[in-house]
Amino acid sequence: MKDISTKDISLNVREAGVVGAGGAGFPTHVKLSAQAEIVVVNAAECEPMLKTDQQLAARFPEQVVKGLTLALEATGAQKGIIALKAKYKASLTALEPYLTDKIQIAILPDIYPAGDEVITIWLTTGRRVPPGGIPLNIGVVVNNVQTLINVAKAVDGEPVTTRTLTVNGAVKNPITVTVPLGTSLREVIDLAGGGKEEDITYINGGPMMGTLITDLSFPVTKTTGGLIALPSDHMLIKRKSMSFETVLRIAKTVCEQCSFCTELCPRHMIGHELSPHLLIRAMNYKNIGDPLMLTSALTCSECGVCEAYACPVGISPLRVNRALKAELRAKGISYQGDLGNEDPMARNRLIPSSRLVERLRLHPWYQEAPLSLEIYEPDEVKLKLQQHIGAPAVPVVKLGEVVKLGQIIGEIPERSLGAKVHASINGTVVQITPQMITLRKGGAAK
Repeated sequence: MKDISTKDISLNVREAGVVGAGGAGFPTHVKLSAQAEIVVVNAAECEPMLKTDQQLAARFPEQVVKGLTLALEATGAQKGIIALKAKYKASLTALEPYLTDKIQIAILPDIYPAGDEVITIWLTTGRRVPPGGIPLNIGVVVNNVQTLINVAKAVDGEPVTTRTLTVNGAVKNPITVTVPLGTSLREVIDLAGGGKEEDITYINGGPMMGTLITDLSFPVTKTTGGLIALPSDHMLIKRKSMSFETVLRIAKTVCEQCSFCTELCPRHMIGHELSPHLLIRAMNYKNIGDPLMLTSALTCSECGVCEAYACPVGISPLRVNRALKAELRAKGISYQGDLGNEDPMARNRLIPSSRLVERLRLHPWYQEAPLSLEIYEPDEVKLKLQQHIGAPAVPVVKLGEVVKLGQIIGEIPERSLGAKVHASINGTVVQITPQMITLRKGGAAK
């Protein structure tokens, strides 16, 4: 690896438009500009049916470790931990030759949600992120596998122009593919042979935290986690399709305050005040409750354990928490509580992945999705100007302009948090809107 200064690592990553590929898309150059003690590689990939990171780690271990080494250098951290599950044997075998005194592997239990960064940190380091806090508060920076591969490429001058994602479930040929950013979801599904049945609904992301796709023309972004296809009458599709009015009516009617949702809440287990059953009660009785307890909804990670696994009567504390979070944020309210004691039974209450798959009735659709090394070439891409946390990128190209693969087409607004956007194909700018830039191979402006 070529010599590069700490400052230049962050500058290269900023120039390449790298953002967190496993979450909400926080600009990675900002993370790498901070000082930390530990860098954790989140390779848990605990969402059932997603196969991207485990296969990338197995196929490109040198790039993963290179990205981790650069992250260690940039942050001044003295320890790198690659967190992955024992069942990812190919990844373990591929990564082991690259381990050093400074870079280690931490074996995670096969549980959900091992990939929630707060839980990943707790399982690998014993440190607990305070409620409402971030990993850096306890000296840790977390990046996932694809992010670190992008960091490694950035230092070599290669910007982020593609996304690798899994297409799984009720499709004819489950696959993990790499496509240019801006490729339509419909085209990605076609790469997997399309749906197996007539009436299929698609989820953007994993079955637990993913959202229903209502428009297959929507483009792939830097944070598209995967595509899951399920029959439209599957229990998960029905649950995600339920109106909030129905969710609230069910909660008001049948909640028995058994507290299972709280006892199995991963954040509650590690000492966060978050108590879903109390939030349900507060919503049912016109927000009666301790104001601090109500604001604890802001610390919910929306992992879905409460609704998909814990509740015996079909309530969705997740949806109630989400609505309460939106209300609190609209009022500018933040959570100010402290970190409590860890549940002594916490590690015994984590949910085995196999049991979760059974509970979600995913076995008929739980398939391997082998990694394809071919990169799909679409005729047109629609590149969103906001594929990240922060301000949307500002277009720096004009209608009708011919652009090259990797060229910057969207800049970070001055004095703003954001990420650059690059052309993902060679083509012509055929449309510019406040939300996206459309490129077409040999296209004419419209």
